[in-house]
Amino acid sequence: METILVVEDDIDIHNLIKKVLEKEQYKIVSAYSGTEALMLLEKENINLILLDLMLPGLNGEEIIKRVKEIPIIVISAKMSEEDKINALLNGANDYIVKPFSSQELLARVKVQLRINKDKNVNRKLKYKDMFLNEDNHILYIKEKEIYLTKTEYAILKQLLLNPKKVVTKSKLLELISADTLDCDENSLKVHISNIRKKIRKVTNEEYIESVWGIGFKIHE
Repeated sequence: METILVVEDDIDIHNLIKKVLEKEQYKIVSAYSGTEALMLLEKENINLILLDLMLPGLNGEEIIKRVKEIPIIVISAKMSEEDKINALLNGANDYIVKPFSSQELLARVKVQLRINKDKNVNRKLKYKDMFLNEDNHILYIKEKEIYLTKTEYAILKQLLLNPKKVVTKSKLLELISADTLDCDENSLKVHISNIRKKIRKVTNEEYIESVWGIGFKIHE
């Protein structure tokens, strides 16, 4: 299930967007200011951002400049050509002018999610001196091979797809179960421990960091 962050301070418009998207089985995370949006981006694994420009506190233009690697669709009452060009040149992927139809919103959302999915599929699972081979589930660190089980591979894959973010335990379990693998919080800890042991056999460095009470991330 793709997760969409809706950043809109107008409650009526926010609820309308949320209703339309939830009807299509998307998971919606809500923010009503730019500052709240940045906080949620640190905690949640977001696939797409729907962003108003005129927000309390930190405005939409600043959010666009700060967010990388997550597609952004601007939804704004600003309709001048200059506003659209600035948003797109600063990093937005698409621009919808208010008012808009539900059909147009859904079509543009589906396009951006499809583009991002294709990009992620083709992305090499590589970070620093780690490389995860998607074909044979072998992890390479400094050219040394580490063989992983199917569940260990699924866990490490999600951490490498989000190398600078904390992936929560609940999110990891959700993503693993989506791959039809059985795992609970206790077995997740065991799998993480096993991955660490395998890595320590070839290097003394720590590659997986525990964030107490939240989840795990790749050690920077």
